[in-house]
Formats: sequence, structure tokens, C-alpha cells
Amino acid sequence: MSKPFDAIVIGAGQAGPSLVGRLTGAGMKVLMVERKLFGGTCVNTGCMPTKTLVASAYAAHLARRASDFGILVGAEVGIDMKRVKQRAETVSYNARTGVEKWLRGMENCTVIEGHARFTAPHEIAIGSETYTAPRIFLNVGGRANIPDMPGINDIEYLTNASILQLDEVPEHLVVVGGSYIGLEFAQMYRRFGAEVTVVEKGPRLVSREDEDVSDAIKDILEAEGIAMRLNAECISFKPHPNGVEVGVDCTNGAPSVVGSRVLMAIGRRPNTDDLALDKAGVAVDERGFIKVDDHLATNVDGIWALGDCNGRGAFTHTAYNDYEIVAANLLDGENRKVSERIPGYALYIDPPLGRVGMTESQARTSGRPILVSKRPMTRVGRAVEKDETLGFMKVVADAETQRILGAAILGTSGDEAIHGILDTMNADVGYPQLKWAVPIHPTVSELIPTLLGDLKPAG
Repeated sequence: MSKPFDAIVIGAGQAGPSLVGRLTGAGMKVLMVERKLFGGTCVNTGCMPTKTLVASAYAAHLARRASDFGILVGAEVGIDMKRVKQRAETVSYNARTGVEKWLRGMENCTVIEGHARFTAPHEIAIGSETYTAPRIFLNVGGRANIPDMPGINDIEYLTNASILQLDEVPEHLVVVGGSYIGLEFAQMYRRFGAEVTVVEKGPRLVSREDEDVSDAIKDILEAEGIAMRLNAECISFKPHPNGVEVGVDCTNGAPSVVGSRVLMAIGRRPNTDDLALDKAGVAVDERGFIKVDDHLATNVDGIWALGDCNGRGAFTHTAYNDYEIVAANLLDGENRKVSERIPGYALYIDPPLGRVGMTESQARTSGRPILVSKRPMTRVGRAVEKDETLGFMKVVADAETQRILGAAILGTSGDEAIHGILDTMNADVGYPQLKWAVPIHPTVSELIPTLLGDLKPAG
């Protein structure tokens, strides 16, 4: 006999636990199902461990530059990779156990560890037991996408998850994929002391960004000794005595690269292929993402999908916002929509890229009359004082409405400074109001009013 609940939440990633908290707080009896690690991608294989590693890599980089700041260090900088790994594991462990403890301590919440599969639209099975609820919320996340490339099954490769288990620095790391995840690991391991080569099928890195942003990122990484193999039209793999030989078939350079380790960083795929969604009639797209409407509801009444599995956002903060939207609509009588969300994100190389809204190229193709302003970080006092002057700031605005359309801050503290622009866009006020702000000196953010004051019609 099935065990009834008022709601079932599958997946304890960023959206799930907070949603359980709201549902139980509203008096519902809730079942939380997690089949592996509490906290999801962010806590276990994403943001928290990787940004901890990024911090260690930055410390090594800064130590090597100590003399630039008049600081004398005696010996050559060394890397204790076992300690680096342990530090990242501790950060993840503390967060993961905190999430689990929180859930297990909630009144009206039953936590089951296991693999949930649908048996009917509002019924799931976990092992030999079945459970029902009129409301089911899917927060099952995603994992590394491994395309069927020639020779991929003949080699050992790393993903964003398995690379976290390394406790030594590879001699030569080949990163296949020149986008956000790949570039963070590329710079990180270069700073740990590995030789690093990035292989990218396209003509430039992070292709969703403007070309000047891509070019600047390439220059930053190449200056640290990272080799770039772009236009790799036919990527293939085969075992090699020294590791793996990666065929790149690039327009320039040698036809292959030999690495001691290979990291596959070619996008993500949703964890939806083993939920028996067909038994519930839940529709997915050609890539396996669960189709949802503007309120994150699926095509089946009473079933919602939140986080990475719905294809409407690929970040921890968008997953959390999915929870906010669903909770507000279901419990607070509001009418929140995904389409109202202004996209913002960051690339955590050093210096970081903070992004919000449209790129300049998107704004140009929108047909609007636009204004553009750009300022190199060499003209930002805070960056000069820190001797971290790589990158630039750029903002795009609508000439008629005076609304900011988007911005990019590639530079020191760019991931933080971008929020001044993101907040202005969310407040839906014209850029002149921000132009007259009196920011704190010396900061990176203080240049935002100046940047806006330099807006000019796009050429």
C-alpha cells in the first residue's frame, strides 16, 4: 500500500531543502528523497569545492608575485595538493552535513535516501515501497555531459566531479571545452603547477560572451602559460604511454596533444533519464530537460521541476530563485514568472567576469538604439593599487528608455561589482539615477557612475 504525503520533493540540491522548509512550515506533510549527496552539485561538486580550490590557486599565484608588492619570501612556492584537496573536502562536508541535519530536524519532514522513480503521475517508488502526493517537485540536478567522441571509451578521463578527487598535480592537464567550467580548472591547475592545454571546437573561448570579452580572457590565460587550441573541428582520443593523445585537427599547430590527464568540460546534462518520467507523462525536450512553463510547472498537473533539470538556468542562484518562484505562487498567492528573471552570472577565473543581462552583440541585434561605454581596468584606481589591472568594464543601455540592458565587468572584484548594475536593472530605474550615486572610494564599484556617464551611441 502506498504511503501518502501532501508533497514529495525529489533532490536535496539548492531548491529542494528550502522548498521543504516552506511546505512544512505551511503545515504540509512532506517526503524529501535524496539518492546520493545532500546539497546537490553546488555543495558537492560545484561552487563550494571549486571556489575553495580557486582560492588556493590564487594564494599560490599571489605568493609567486610577492616581490611585486615588496614582500620577500625565502623559498620557492610549493603546492601540498593533499592539503588543498582536504580543505575543499572539508568545506563541502560541512555544508553537506548542515543541509542533511536541517532537513532531518524539520517537523513534518520525512527524509529517505534512495532512488525515486515514477510509477504513476503522482506516485513514486523507492525500492519496494511506494509513496503518493498531489504535489511533486523535481530538483534532480545535472551532471557532466560526455559526447560520443571518437575514442572516448578507450581512455580514462576526468569530469568536474572526479577531478576533485585528485591529490596530486597532473604533469599536463588537457581541458576539452573552452567555456566556464573548463577555464576555471585550466587556470587553477596551471597555478598549481601543471602544464595546461585548452582544446575548444569553436573559434573562440566562452562563445556566448562578446568577442572582446572572449579575446581578453584568452589573453589573460595565455599570459599565465596556458596553451590554447581553438577551431578543433574533430576531437578524438587514444591511449598514449604518457597518458592520453588528444587529436585536435586544428587549423594551426600540431595535429594532436599528449596529456597525462584529460578533463572533459563540454556542458551539462540533466539527471532525468532514470526517473521513469514516461510513467508520469512528464514531457522532456530533445536533450532530456524537463519542459516547464513560466511558473515552473510541467505538463502534468501537480508536478513542478526546479533547478538544473528544467533547462531554464544553470546556476545555484537560478535554482534558488526557482524555489522562490514556486513557493511564492503556491503559498503566497503571487504570480512570479521565470521570464521576469534578469540573468546574471560569473566566470571565476582570476580576474573574474561578472555578467548581467544582454551582451553588446545581443543588444545590437535587438533593433534598439543603444548606448555603450567601456573602461579598461588600468583606469580603475582600486585595480591599480592592487596591481591587478587586467580586463575592462562595459555597459550597454537603451537610448530611449534609459534602461541598462546589460554589462560585463572582467576585472578584480568584477563578480561583486556587477551587483550594482544588476540591482539597478531589477529596480527598473533609468541609469541616470545610478549615475548620481556617491560610491565608496577606493572600490571597483565607484567607477560604475563614471562608466554610465560615458555612455555614447554605438558606432
